[in-house]
Amino acid sequence: MTLFWHNHFATETADINNSQFVYNHHNLLRTNALGNFKTLTKAITIDPGMLVYLNGASNTATAPDENYGRELQELFCCGKGKDSLYTEADVKAAAQVLTGWKYSTTTNTSSFDITRHNKIDKQFSAFYNNTIIKGQSTVTAGDIEIDAMLNMIFATQEVAKYICRRIYRWFVYYDIDNTIEANIIKPLADIFRLNNYEIKPVLSALLKSEHFYDSLIKGAQIKSPVDLVVGLCREFEIAFQPTADYATNYGMYNYLVSWVSNMQQNMGDPPDVSGWKAYYQSPQFYEIWINSDTLPKRNQFTDTMIVSGYTLNAKKIQIDGVAFAQSFASPGDPNKLIDDVVKFLLRVDISAASKKQIKTDILLGGQSTDSYWTDAWNLFITTPTNTSNATIVKNRLRDLIKYFMDLSEYQLA
Repeated sequence: MTLFWHNHFATETADINNSQFVYNHHNLLRTNALGNFKTLTKAITIDPGMLVYLNGASNTATAPDENYGRELQELFCCGKGKDSLYTEADVKAAAQVLTGWKYSTTTNTSSFDITRHNKIDKQFSAFYNNTIIKGQSTVTAGDIEIDAMLNMIFATQEVAKYICRRIYRWFVYYDIDNTIEANIIKPLADIFRLNNYEIKPVLSALLKSEHFYDSLIKGAQIKSPVDLVVGLCREFEIAFQPTADYATNYGMYNYLVSWVSNMQQNMGDPPDVSGWKAYYQSPQFYEIWINSDTLPKRNQFTDTMIVSGYTLNAKKIQIDGVAFAQSFASPGDPNKLIDDVVKFLLRVDISAASKKQIKTDILLGGQSTDSYWTDAWNLFITTPTNTSNATIVKNRLRDLIKYFMDLSEYQLA
């Protein structure tokens, strides 16, 4: 959910250009990831990192800047749906409400300066019931007017529907037709509003629903680079160093981040304020993650993690094929092992003929009898010091895991 909000309230590290602002911004997302969306929106609005990124600190009564006022409605709250009918005048009025905020690089906080604030009344359109936000002239004017504007925005039906669509596209599928809108999005939006914009009840309803576990939903997404890289580390229980060895862990984490970036999901730096295109760019959506540049890199990453791993400070992160096999009930049975690996690693099944061929070519070493694998595995368990047999078992498990991760099916979530 932290990554979801980073995509939703997108900022770019390079543009903010202040590491403490960036850290505090992401910590804000993490702290509020499962909390109240309205509370988070208020906090983001006056967050120093966002004040830099969308020019909020440059927005004054004498020089209004509409950047954040526009994105607050277009990208963060109401969206661009057919019923999201805010106007250009609403953007200008929102900018006036937001005048006067600034940040400090000394304290890494934001504050309100009444001398930079536009104290006039702000008129909004019929989309917002022609609301007038009364201009304030005290030191608390900034908070009072922002709260009034957010109350006005969140009173519309569009906020709940828009955020529920975003959540649906993130966790389920990008295609939201009329049936999904009526049967999934609208009920979720109702839950969202009834719970005063708390995020957790919406997620609970969606992730526990029959719809989420529908067979047609399995494998409907292409894994994002983060899903691929972090997912692999979790699937294979990659062991990192103890917390005290922060230098090694930092290097190893940075190694993984570099892979993610090379696959075109640069953490901390989405392409722009709209976030990553895979979650909004029609008609491709998730297909954007796969191209002639990124697919080979995806395979190179998974190959590296099973074949050689990554070594830093004489310590290594690597998939342990033996431990992975031992996590299943019957690793000595080649048929059951392949069934278990497919079920665990792939969101969609492969044919029985494919499984048989994989078994023959990899686990049986080209032989036709299952005992070729069973005997080798049992000998390895009872006599691990038998070097030649241990090498055979480890190499076959390596090749098996490598093969499955190179399949197109492994790219599906």
